[in-house]
Amino acid sequence: MKILIIVPAYNEGANIEKTIENIQASAPEYDYIIINDCSTDDTRAICEKHGWHALHLPVNLGIGGAVQTGYLYAWEQGYDLAVQVDGDGQHDPAYLKEMVDYMQVQQADMVIGSRFLEKQGFQSSELRRVGIRFFSGLIWLLTGRRITDPTSGLRLVNRKIICRFALDYPKDYPEPETVVGVIRQGCKVVEYPVRMRKREGGVSSISPAKAVYYMIKVSLAMLIERLR
Repeated sequence: MKILIIVPAYNEGANIEKTIENIQASAPEYDYIIINDCSTDDTRAICEKHGWHALHLPVNLGIGGAVQTGYLYAWEQGYDLAVQVDGDGQHDPAYLKEMVDYMQVQQADMVIGSRFLEKQGFQSSELRRVGIRFFSGLIWLLTGRRITDPTSGLRLVNRKIICRFALDYPKDYPEPETVVGVIRQGCKVVEYPVRMRKREGGVSSISPAKAVYYMIKVSLAMLIERLR
């Protein structure tokens, strides 16, 4: 199978080098593409210095637009599977082969790497855990499925989902909304236990000031997705 690792990156100059080195060391059999979302720091210069595979967007599209660009690339290049590994270094690519094997055993369409199944590694901040539990409960109410880590960006999908995401993907904070859409489409979504790392440098795109907006927007988007 052709497998693509999608690495969205916005101002990840402090993290992108270690992220790609980890991918090359732990998952050398998979292709990767960095989607540099018009970073204003040295992310592009670092990519070019190393000759890494990267697409440099001319304007900032936000996390949703950057990830959708990766899925569009995966679809057009004929990849069978695609997996997102964030450029901030929190996702461990050593789990990717296990997730691929688990997808095949479960005959699943999407495998989400969950930090909460075994509760090991970095568990996020208390405020974010409250939001994650809220979205987990909302997904259960809307779909009847319990997803422990609905905001996880470490997600492996098959070609059917690649096609869906290449055509339609939320602009920002996309993970919970797309989980609802995939489940409502009749696709099988499973979780696999992983350990995540704490961000070592840079700044998260979700600041405390954006938390209320995030909760309201994503909740409404999930309800609208349920009514489609």
